[in-house]
Amino acid sequence: MTLLSDDRWRDLLETRATRPEAVAEALAGRRRRPRLTDGRLLLVAADHTARAMLGVRDDPTAMADRRSLLERLLVALAHPGVDGVLGSPDVIEELALLGALDDKLVAGSMNRGGLEGATWELDDPMTAYSAAAIADAGLDAGKVLLRIHWGDAGTRETIVACAQAVCELADRGLMALVEPLPYHSGADGKPTLWFDQIALTRAIGVAAALGNTTAHTWLKVPVTAKIERVLASSTLPALILGGSPGKDPEREYAAWSRAMEVPTVRGLVVGRALLYPLDGDVASAVDRAARIVRPGGS
Repeated sequence: MTLLSDDRWRDLLETRATRPEAVAEALAGRRRRPRLTDGRLLLVAADHTARAMLGVRDDPTAMADRRSLLERLLVALAHPGVDGVLGSPDVIEELALLGALDDKLVAGSMNRGGLEGATWELDDPMTAYSAAAIADAGLDAGKVLLRIHWGDAGTRETIVACAQAVCELADRGLMALVEPLPYHSGADGKPTLWFDQIALTRAIGVAAALGNTTAHTWLKVPVTAKIERVLASSTLPALILGGSPGKDPEREYAAWSRAMEVPTVRGLVVGRALLYPLDGDVASAVDRAARIVRPGGS
């Protein structure tokens, strides 16, 4: 990967330090594209670090090197089958300064305050983009993470915050990506992602009804063994999230392919599995995902 040369990296750092106005200029000057062209979407996710998530597989700090992360994102966004990126403000602005967002959809991540491992993890306030900031920056969508734990009071505030975000995005005609994830308490008492079909179906029901209109709402859901039954609970378009990458990428690709057969599934939102593939070949991983979203396409 050589898209982020030493000179380009130094220029980015110098701009960050000396020309703060360049961020707004870069965002205002980027070429926009229609939200949908063929009804399919492949988005690369890069909002993990804002929630203190740095690990990939056995490396607890894999995403801590920002230059490496940006290099991987540049490789991914250069693929014609990648429609855009989902990120926190710092990442989105860096990509804008690097000129990587032309003709791409850009979704801003909103609630990043539920830090991984924190005692308040499921009380997830809006600490990144607001709907107004997303609109002002000329972005195309906002994403909220809706983690639901029926035994954690922090969930209530998160539901209210996410509902408000959906309303504010819809008022501006912007897509709301809502990611419903059920949680339960693990053996150590800490909140743990719950890959249970019924729990996920219930969470989708809550997510699909957020706000005063669902006209602009899309769901972002994990793959389960019976994803067709889970998604039968809503007519909203859905994107499959990549989740934490494992050590069997073929299994992950196969699961994504099966999910794409569900009528409401319109594409993928994948981060670490594409940016940090097991074999290190980002371009090949992205190409594989692009062919899953658009078989026979570019």
